[in-house]
Amino acid sequence: MSDAELTRDRHSRDLAGRVALVTGASRGIGRAIALELARSGAHVIALARTQGALEELDDDIRRGGSEATLVPCDVKDFAALDRLGAAIYERWKKLDIFVGNAGMLGPVTPLAHVDPKQWDDVFAVNVTANWRLIRSLDALLRASETGRVVLISSGAGHKEKFAPYWGPYAVSKAALDAIVRTYAAETMNVSLVKVMAANPGPLRTRMRAQAMPGEDPQTLRTPEDFAPKVLAMCRPDWADTGKVYDFPQDRVLVFQAPRPG
Repeated sequence: MSDAELTRDRHSRDLAGRVALVTGASRGIGRAIALELARSGAHVIALARTQGALEELDDDIRRGGSEATLVPCDVKDFAALDRLGAAIYERWKKLDIFVGNAGMLGPVTPLAHVDPKQWDDVFAVNVTANWRLIRSLDALLRASETGRVVLISSGAGHKEKFAPYWGPYAVSKAALDAIVRTYAAETMNVSLVKVMAANPGPLRTRMRAQAMPGEDPQTLRTPEDFAPKVLAMCRPDWADTGKVYDFPQDRVLVFQAPRPG
């Protein structure tokens, strides 16, 4: 048996008995992560706007011998996110894994041309929804023996040289990184919760096609390539917190303070 096969065998269904929430779970990165978690035995709470796509995900999860709970919900429905925390408490009394994947590109245009509603919508999805979920789920994550949080970030938010015209997306992802660092600092040494950002880089997704319409998608890696890396951060043996996993480099990176020019 190869080393890779031994690793897969050792980790086979090692998340049995654990409960995982994935937002934006109906397609792309979120769907791939939800399936990876389910294959490892976790009960997946799959949250997304599209009922039909969630039901297709549920069929795939059940075919693999695992179970899911479907939550058709827009992450901008903040009252529903509050209710979700209460519902998870009533059923499980804890949450082991939270993957905040739901995201929105927004307009690719100069900052001065961004419509205020577009700005507000991007921040509602990319930033505020994740904060509201942390607010709703904090006690549940701390109640777990292996609370794990992975928020899907982007190199757009922490590159040394920012690209023009990506303002709402880049600024919101920088804010999301700040949420990761803050929540990690608040849970470090006083709980077992580990909090990570994960930068997938360019993948073959609908959002990437929207951002780069002239790009050949066949040149890009897929969400299925990235999902096992997120799964590793959800496992009980993951030790890092307050850092960013960068998929293009396949490395865990430390957030850097500004350096002299």
